Amino acid sequence: MTAKIDAFLASEKPETPCLVIDVDEVAHNYAQFTTHAPWAEVFYAVKANPAAPILKRLNELGASFDAASPAEIRACMEQGVPAARISYGNTVKKTADVAWAHEQGVELFAFDSSAEISKLAEAAPGAKVFCRLVVANDGARWPLSRKFGCAPDEAEQMLLKARDAGLVPYGLSFHVGSQQIEADRWREGISWCGTLFGRLAEEGVALEMVNLGGGFPVMYRDDAGLELSNVFGPIDRALSDFFPDKRPRVMAEPGRALVATAGKLCTEVVLATERSYGGWQRWVYLDVGRYGGLAETEGEAILYPLELPEGSGETSAAVLAGPTCDSHDVLYEHATYEIPVAIQPGDRLVFGNAGAYTTTYASIGFNGFAPLREHFV
Repeated sequence: MTAKIDAFLASEKPETPCLVIDVDEVAHNYAQFTTHAPWAEVFYAVKANPAAPILKRLNELGASFDAASPAEIRACMEQGVPAARISYGNTVKKTADVAWAHEQGVELFAFDSSAEISKLAEAAPGAKVFCRLVVANDGARWPLSRKFGCAPDEAEQMLLKARDAGLVPYGLSFHVGSQQIEADRWREGISWCGTLFGRLAEEGVALEMVNLGGGFPVMYRDDAGLELSNVFGPIDRALSDFFPDKRPRVMAEPGRALVATAGKLCTEVVLATERSYGGWQRWVYLDVGRYGGLAETEGEAILYPLELPEGSGETSAAVLAGPTCDSHDVLYEHATYEIPVAIQPGDRLVFGNAGAYTTTYASIGFNGFAPLREHFV
C-alpha cells in the first residue's frame, strides 16, 4: 500500500468519511496484471471505480474498458477513450441506450437472452455480440446470483439466432464471482467455451473471443498469502488445454484487482459504548457504513484490513456499525475486529484496500449523510 496516502491523511486531515486514491498504485496494478497475463486484453470494469483520474491513467496505459451504461461509456470517452475500446458488458440494456452506444462507435455488446438479441439487432445492426454463460461461483467472497448468464445449450442456440438476425456472433463470456480465490473456477468457464467453439464451428459460426470476466482477487484481512499471480497459471493452462490448436482473443475485466489496493477509506468514530445483549458487548459507531460506501460488508463478505491510530494501546473486540438510523447498518458483528479500549469520538480509523466498490456503492444521501468524498494523490 502506498505511503503517499498516509502522508496525505497526516498532513491534510481531510473531512471524513473519505476515500483517498493513489493513481500511481492503479498504474502499478495494471502493469502487474498485464505482466502476469500477457495473453489477455484488459477491459477495466468501470463500475469498480469510475473516477476520471483513474480512467484517464488507464487510458494512457492502453487499457480498454468494460462499461455497463451510457453514463460509464460517456465517462470513458470524456477521458479520451475511443469508443472502439469500450465493451458494453451489461446484458440488460434499453434499446435506446444500445442505439446511442452504437452511434458513438461501440462495437462489442453482451447478451444472455433471446429478447436482448432482438433489441441488439434493431438498434445495433451488424454489431459484434458475445453471450454470457452462467458458471459456478464457489470460492467467491462476493458470489453473483443467477441474474445474469445462460446455460451453454441456450448460448449455442442464441448465437445462431444472433447470426440469423444480422449480428456477428463474436464470442463467449462468463463471471466466476467477485473476489474469487479458487483459480479452478475459471477452468470450468473456459472448458464450456472450448466446447461451444467446437459446436458452433460445425454450424458454420466461427467464434473469435473468450471473455474471462472479472473476479480477480486482492488480499483483504483474512486472505493472507493470496497472490493475484496465482490465478494466472491455471487460467493459462486451461486456455491451452481447451484451445490446443489456436487460442482465441482473450479479454479480462479486472476491476477490484486494479483499484482496490490503491485506496484507503478514512473514518471517524462517532460513538463507543457497551451494550448488554445477553452479555456485555462493545459497539463502535463510525461515520461511514453500508450506505456510505461499505456495502461489501454485507454478510461480512469482504473483511477490510483496519489501521488503528498510532500508540493506541490495549485493544478489545468490538462490533463496528455505521451512523444511519437503520438497524441493518452494521459492518462487522461476527468477525473479530480489535479496537483500542481508549477509543474516543473524533478518533480516526482507516480501512485499507478500499479503492473498489466504495464510492460507487455509496448512497446519494440516505438519512442525510453525504456521499463518500474522494481525493487523489
